[in-house]
Amino acid sequence: MGSEFSVKKMNFMFWVLMVLVIETQLIRCSVTYDRKALVINGQRKILISGSIHYPRSTPEMWEDLIMKAKEGGLDVIDTYVFWNGHEPSPGNYNFEGRYDLVRFLKIIQKAGLYAHLRIGPYICGEWNFGGFPVWLKYIPGISFRTDNGPFKFHPTIIYYYQAHEAMQSFTEKIVDLMKSHNLFQSQGGPIILSQIENEYGKQRESIGEDGYNYMVWAANMAVRTQTGVPWIMCKDDETPDPLINTCNGFYCHQFTPNRPYKPKLWTEAWSGWFTEFGGSISQRPVQDLAFAVARFIQTGGSLVNYYMYHGGTNFGRTAGGPFITTSYDYDAPLDEYGLIRQPKFGHLRELHKAIKLCEKALVAAEPLVTDLGPLQQAHVFYPEKGGCAAFLANYDTKSGARVMFNNRHYSLPPWSISILPDCRNVVFNTAKVGVQTSHMEMVPSGADIIEWESYNEDILALGDGSTITAIGLLDQLNMTRDSTDYLWYRTSVEIDPSEHFLHSGELPTLVMKSTGHAVHVFVNGKHIGSAFGARKDRKVNFSEKVNLQPGANKISLLSVAVGLPNVGAHFERWDMGILGPVVLHGLNQGQRDLSSNRWTYQVGLKGESMNLASPNSVSMARWMDSKLAVQNQQPLMWHKSYFDAPEGDEPLALDMKSMGKGQVWINGQSIGRYWTTEARGDCKNCTYAGRFKPPNCQVGCGKPSQRW
Repeated sequence: MGSEFSVKKMNFMFWVLMVLVIETQLIRCSVTYDRKALVINGQRKILISGSIHYPRSTPEMWEDLIMKAKEGGLDVIDTYVFWNGHEPSPGNYNFEGRYDLVRFLKIIQKAGLYAHLRIGPYICGEWNFGGFPVWLKYIPGISFRTDNGPFKFHPTIIYYYQAHEAMQSFTEKIVDLMKSHNLFQSQGGPIILSQIENEYGKQRESIGEDGYNYMVWAANMAVRTQTGVPWIMCKDDETPDPLINTCNGFYCHQFTPNRPYKPKLWTEAWSGWFTEFGGSISQRPVQDLAFAVARFIQTGGSLVNYYMYHGGTNFGRTAGGPFITTSYDYDAPLDEYGLIRQPKFGHLRELHKAIKLCEKALVAAEPLVTDLGPLQQAHVFYPEKGGCAAFLANYDTKSGARVMFNNRHYSLPPWSISILPDCRNVVFNTAKVGVQTSHMEMVPSGADIIEWESYNEDILALGDGSTITAIGLLDQLNMTRDSTDYLWYRTSVEIDPSEHFLHSGELPTLVMKSTGHAVHVFVNGKHIGSAFGARKDRKVNFSEKVNLQPGANKISLLSVAVGLPNVGAHFERWDMGILGPVVLHGLNQGQRDLSSNRWTYQVGLKGESMNLASPNSVSMARWMDSKLAVQNQQPLMWHKSYFDAPEGDEPLALDMKSMGKGQVWINGQSIGRYWTTEARGDCKNCTYAGRFKPPNCQVGCGKPSQRW
C-alpha cells in the first residue's frame, strides 16, 4: 500500500527512571592545554571521545547509551547543541524532552565521563537548516555566517526593548544555562571543551575578508563568556588564539595545529557515513577506523572523537540535507537502536585499552620515527622518567611485512599498526579482529495490526482562511516557514472548445520545473503523475500528457519538502518549491506559460489542519475501513490503527516496506519521514582494503534505503 502518510499507535507506554541522587561537594578543576594534550587538573590526558546527540535518541535511552560508551572505553561524550530545537520561535526556549540538555549532561557527569559541548550554533550535522531556526532567515538584512550585523546583533523580535543579539545571544544563553547548573569543569562539572562555529574554513576562504572578520569576532565572543575551559574551532586553519583548531575527516594523521603550542585534536573521526533516500548504506570496516585512530595517536594526537558513536534517529522533520533518511545509524559502534554493533564496538574497545596503556609515554615524549622498510615505520616514545611505548606501522594496503624492531621480529598485516606499550610485546593490532561479528535481525514483535482505517486527503478542498492568492509562483519556504513539508500551488486554465487537440486527440503536455524536492500533479482532481529530486540534484523536472476539458480546468501542484539544506554557502538564500516555468505545450495557439497566472497557495494538508496525527484530535474526518478505501484509493491518504504495545523493553521498529512515501506518528509523536525508494548506485561489498572513503563499502542496492 503506497501513501504519503501512515500509522498512528494509540496506546501509551511509560518508562520510570529511578535515579539515586547523591549529594557531593563540587570540586573545581582547571582545564588548559599545551602542545601535547589537554591538561585537566594539572595532568595531560589522552582522551577517547564519542558523539551522541541527545535529540537523536529519547531521554529513556540516554543512561544506557552513555554507560555503553563508558564500557567501550570512552572518556568524553561529544554533542552538538541544536539551536532550532531549543529556540523554535524568537525568545521562546525549549529544554524539555529530547532537548533536555542539562539532564543529558548530568547523566554524563553521573557516569564519571567528560563532555564536549559543540555549541556552534551552526552545526551542519545533516540536521534541518544546519541547526539554525528558520525564523532567523527572515531578520531583515541578514546573511548567515559572515561579518553581518543582523546575524550577530540584530533585533529579532519587536517585543525586545534592546538589541537581541542573534548568534551571540543564543551562545550566551547556553553558556549561562550551563553555568547555572555548575556544568563546566571549572565549576566541578563534566564539560572540558566547547566549540564555536563549525567547519568554517572553506566558507571563510570563499567569503574573503568578511569571513575572516566574522571568525575573529566569533572567537573573541566565545572567550568573553569565561567558561573556564578551552574553546575550539574545527576545520579552520586560521583559528585565532587562544582557540584550538582541530581536524575532521576519515584520516587526520597529517593534520598539524596552526600554532606549535596547541595540541593535536581530532573532533570527527567518521565511523561511517550518513544515508540518503535513494542511496545505498555506507559501512566502514573497523580495521580501517582503528588503523586511522592509531595512526593519529602515533603522530602526536591526544584526543579522538568518533562521529558518530551512536548516530540515532532524525525524529520528526529534523533531517536536513535534503533527502537524508530518518535513520542516522552512521555504521556507529552503537547502532540506531542503541544496540552494540560488533565487531566495531569490541575491536575499538581493545584499541582504547592499548592506547591507555601507553598514555604516560604518549603525553610525556615526542615520537622518534624510524623506517623499518619501504612502507613500514616505528614511532617510539621514550619519556625522560623511563619507560617506552611503540607503534609499528605497515602502510602497504596489499602485503604484510616482517620487520625487525629492538632486535625482535614482528609480523605486520597489510594496512595495520601494532601497539607495544613496553616496546616489546604487542597487545593490539588494528587489522586483527578478535571480536565475533554480530548481525541484527528483525523479528515480529507479536503486536499484530489487524484493522486499519483510512482517510482520503481532499485534493480539491481549500482550507478555511489558510489560502493566499498572488500573481506568479512563490517560494515554498517563504510560504510555509517550515511549519509543514507541504505547499499547494493551484491555478485555473481556460480551454476554448476550438482548441485543436480536442478534435485531433493529441493531448497537450504539462511541463514544469521545481527546485525540489518532490511534486505531485493533479488536473481536475485526478492525479496525473509525480516527480522527485535527489540529494545531489534536488531539482525536479515533470512532463506528462494532460487531458484538459473545454472551459475551466483546475491544476493543482503539491510541492513536498524532504528536509531543508544544512550546508553550502549562504544556503539561507537558496530557492525552494515550484518556481517555474510551468508551461502547457501542444495547444492550438502554441505553448501557454502558466507561471505568471494567478495562483492560490495553501500551506499544508487538510489532514494536518484537522490534527489527524494526534490521538486526542476531535474532528469530522470520515474514516473508512481500509479495504473499502483501497478500492477507491487516492494518492494522498491517511491510515491509522490501534495495537497493544509488545511486552519487554527491546527496541521496536515499524516495517514500512509495503508503503510509499510519507510520515509516521505513534501516539501523536512524529517518528519521522519514510520513503521506500530503492537504493541506486554501484554497491561494493565491504572487504577490508584500507584507505576508506565512500563509496568503498556500500550495501543495499536494489533495496529500500530505509525499510525500518
